Amino acid sequence: MACLLETPIRMSVLSEVTASSRHYVDRLFDPDPQKVLQGVIDMKNAVIGNNKQKANLIVLGAVPRLLYLLQQETSSTELKTECAVVLGSLAMGTENNVKSLLDCHIIPALLQGLLSPDLKFIEACLRCLRTIFTSPVTPEELLYTGPDHQTILFNHGAVQNIAHLLTSVSYKVRMQALKCFSVLAFENPQVSMTLVNVLVDGELLPQIFVKMLQRDKPIEMQLTSAKCLTYMCRAGAIRTDDNCIVLKTLPCLVRMCSKERLLEERVEGAETLAYLIEPDVELQRIASITDHLIAMLADYFKYPSSVSAITDIKRLDHDLKHAHELRQAAFKLYASLGANDEDIRKKIIDTENMMDRIVTGLSESSVKVRLAAVRCLHSLSRSVQQLRTSFQDHAVWKPLMKVLQNAPDEILVVASSMLCNLLLEFSPSKEPILESGAVELLCGLTQSENPALRVNGIWALMNMAFQAEQKIKADILRSLSTEQLFRLLSDSDLNVLMKTLGLLRNLLSTRPHIDKIMSTHGKQIMQAVTLILEGEHNIEVKEQTLCILANIADGTTAKELIMTNDDILQKIKYYMGHSHVKLQLAAMFCISNLVWNEEEGSQERQDKLRDMGIVDILHKLSQSPDSNLCDKAKTALQQYLA
Repeated sequence: MACLLETPIRMSVLSEVTASSRHYVDRLFDPDPQKVLQGVIDMKNAVIGNNKQKANLIVLGAVPRLLYLLQQETSSTELKTECAVVLGSLAMGTENNVKSLLDCHIIPALLQGLLSPDLKFIEACLRCLRTIFTSPVTPEELLYTGPDHQTILFNHGAVQNIAHLLTSVSYKVRMQALKCFSVLAFENPQVSMTLVNVLVDGELLPQIFVKMLQRDKPIEMQLTSAKCLTYMCRAGAIRTDDNCIVLKTLPCLVRMCSKERLLEERVEGAETLAYLIEPDVELQRIASITDHLIAMLADYFKYPSSVSAITDIKRLDHDLKHAHELRQAAFKLYASLGANDEDIRKKIIDTENMMDRIVTGLSESSVKVRLAAVRCLHSLSRSVQQLRTSFQDHAVWKPLMKVLQNAPDEILVVASSMLCNLLLEFSPSKEPILESGAVELLCGLTQSENPALRVNGIWALMNMAFQAEQKIKADILRSLSTEQLFRLLSDSDLNVLMKTLGLLRNLLSTRPHIDKIMSTHGKQIMQAVTLILEGEHNIEVKEQTLCILANIADGTTAKELIMTNDDILQKIKYYMGHSHVKLQLAAMFCISNLVWNEEEGSQERQDKLRDMGIVDILHKLSQSPDSNLCDKAKTALQQYLA
């Protein structure tokens, strides 16, 4: 029976709390404006730091009324300001509070408030907007995001209006101006090119940023200035070899990675540095030898240590919850450092327990850490030496295959791209990967709606088929199915088409394999080849297709599928006389394989091709100014003379 009493007791407590909150809401409807104002002020004092009170007032319908009062022309400016303050306080509660505010269409009301002539009211609206937009539940598209919006701000004079604030006496104002510039410049060449030439009190903006990242300035200012210069550099407005990047920005960001810095500073420093050096091998080399950076990053995985200097319990608790962000940042920076240089990759891999750390990162609960670990591994997998040694020693392919089983698309794209490297013919991981069911997995990727996944799926299969045994090729064809293969050959994405042609070319190599595959799939393959050669495709696509024909012509029985297809023969003849040398050469390979006189039936093939006028074209091509084409034509003519 005791259980039955539980619900009524809870209900009565809730009713009591709600009742005590109701009078705050009731006062908002008083006909006397002064009493309404006092009611809002009392409500403001009641909700400060009291999440339960905030939730109660939202449930009781305070938000629509506050928004109504905020937008009423008859409301005094003081009342409007107090309403905005209360709404801002409600937004500082839980994420559910923010959702409730958004549901009541608070954003348009606050934005409208910015048109007021009263600065206090504007400030209250801005504070509330900032609170709402820093919440993870607020959709970013509700305000300016993306290049289009950067351009709108730029076109409305944002750069000129913000620039002079960099010399403000107020540190807070200078910092907000800096942050604005970093957001405006990010991946925006138009804004970045303008910023380079902006003068503030006779000094160019980049020079001001350089002054702001000096060691005697606050860390927040150093970091944000370094971000501005980084984004301008990546947007092409500052050269990568400019002193302000090499001697100022890069060293500043390396300093931020030191263990003396706070966790969030180390994260931001490493991530910004990773972005700065990502496309430039010289910056990667400079960073790798600055302040022992590669070894310094190893500390990111040991944080907080058991002998941590953190005595502030709140800070320690915060850092324990965010330690994964350090690992993510370290993986990102290692990925950028090792993107091009073999020696740097070796240094990274030789860093204590690095491969074990990356392998552990692949199975972390945080998607961002997993993605960064895969990117790091992908960067290191570009090394032939490491593929043969460290990657094999640590059986990296096992956790990678696990990642590929069930992961978001952004991880799948990088992981499948790395799998392409592990399937190269010199990689010792190729065989165990094949045995672990990779064929089915990759064939599944080729059916993805995401073009990047289709490309990687087919690319990996192409690598798998290179110089492979007949059994592997048969497995690929069976798992992929001819229907899917031909769907891929008509894919709208050029990369998918090119890699599918590459796969077909690798499948159709070595005579027994060519004859076997063409005996079972010849009709469909010849049909696909015809369609591509007739279609509106670029030179590279047609060259690959003619190379596939040349491989078929190298078969013992398969070549008859060409010789009995007059349409295909006419197409080969046409491309022999094409204006593009690449296509002429590819067509020449087909002819050479067809007329080779050491093979059975060569005389009949030579006669048929002579009747088509091929010999006349060969004589003409033997005079070609292109030495390759000339040699190939002469070699083919010798087959007729032998």
